[in-house]
Amino acid sequence: MSDIVSSPKGTDIHLSVVIPAYNEERRLPRTLDDVLGYLGSQTYASEVIVVDDGSTDRTGDVARTKDGGRIPVRVTRHPGGRNHGKGAAVRRGMLAAHGRYRLFMDADNSTTVDHVGRFWSFFEEGYDIVIGSRDVEGAVVAVHQPWYKEVAGNIGNVIIRSLAVPGIYDTQAGFKVFKANVVKDVFPRLTIDRFGFDVEILAVARHHGYRIKETPITWINDPESKVTWTTYFEVLSEVWRVRRNLRAGLYD
Repeated sequence: MSDIVSSPKGTDIHLSVVIPAYNEERRLPRTLDDVLGYLGSQTYASEVIVVDDGSTDRTGDVARTKDGGRIPVRVTRHPGGRNHGKGAAVRRGMLAAHGRYRLFMDADNSTTVDHVGRFWSFFEEGYDIVIGSRDVEGAVVAVHQPWYKEVAGNIGNVIIRSLAVPGIYDTQAGFKVFKANVVKDVFPRLTIDRFGFDVEILAVARHHGYRIKETPITWINDPESKVTWTTYFEVLSEVWRVRRNLRAGLYD
């Protein structure tokens, strides 16, 4: 079943906030409260899209019953209701969005939505994509990951920079904003459904000449993070796939 609640078609939406969610019935309500509280204080029109990625708990029900007031809350699922992975969920939500700008963020609220207010000036400067980073000057990691995850992440970032996206220090932070035209051009070209999708997005966007700005964020590790030790190896294998695809012209 694919649900769309309070669809804002025909409305001039400035910002869409896309939240991929898999078995997030516990963490999602607080994140939605925070997102809706912030958006409700802004003068521009906005919407929230929760992508229920085949959850086996009440994630979809939690999102559907959330009263956003003047902020539409939309819920969608993949056909058949199966789990496809975070990348597939983000792709589905971003392409279903109506906003002139489209943000995807994590359901655990590791970076809060109010950060987006710092991003607008970069779009005014001509950037097409603005991404939050934990690894540039000014970033704050308020609660760290276990040391072995941080070491694996740092090594992975070096490999990612050398193979796919030179000059980007943190591809994996889940807080990225895109202009609508970039989403419509780049996201249909994407092939990776799981955690390596961030690298693919940025590599394909850069391949097509879009300007990317990396800017510091405050990030809080959630002890219940779904990122495991094996996730890092999965991402690196997908980075090699992105590199091969670029060389083969599959993103042209």
